[in-house]
Amino acid sequence: MARGCEIARQFGTAAVFVKRHFVIEASKILAGSTVKVGTAIGFPHGLALLQIQAEEAEMAIDMGAREIDVAANVGKVLSGDWEYVTACIAGVAEVVKARGLIIKVIFETCYLADEHKIRLCQVCEQVGVHFAKTSTGFGTAGATEADVALMVRNLKTVKVKAAGGIRTLEQVRRYLALGASRIGTSSTQRIMQELAS
Repeated sequence: MARGCEIARQFGTAAVFVKRHFVIEASKILAGSTVKVGTAIGFPHGLALLQIQAEEAEMAIDMGAREIDVAANVGKVLSGDWEYVTACIAGVAEVVKARGLIIKVIFETCYLADEHKIRLCQVCEQVGVHFAKTSTGFGTAGATEADVALMVRNLKTVKVKAAGGIRTLEQVRRYLALGASRIGTSSTQRIMQELAS
């Protein structure tokens, strides 16, 4: 975790995401830098109960998190329970936006049909989150060009973060060219070294 924070500081990434129990320590390591500490709620499949997700986000922010990701509940998405899905995202978004911080919604696209992804885009627009994110990196697959393109097409005010399985500079360039505004990767050092070579 500490090494990841130092790499993020070295290259000036937008944020570094850590498990919630590391938020305080990561915030200390990155104090004085421009790198924000972020963490995820309901990670990785959105299974945290609706009633506690907003509280979980509040606690993470109090610990020092400055960006919050919330994982869409995959089971509820596949079941078509859009009222529940929307309520979960909206509950966390309300807390995060009230603090003036950034919120992203993780789709976990590898488990979803296009119709689910499009509907999630609509929910993100309705709630007014900042980013829609392709993947956690813990699913059966990560970002794909097709998914990034679909999300970009179906979002107007919400930006797209491509994440999951991104390990090369060429992948980064392709996703940015498709319209992604952010890249999530655990290969920052390798990609930046590739860029410098």
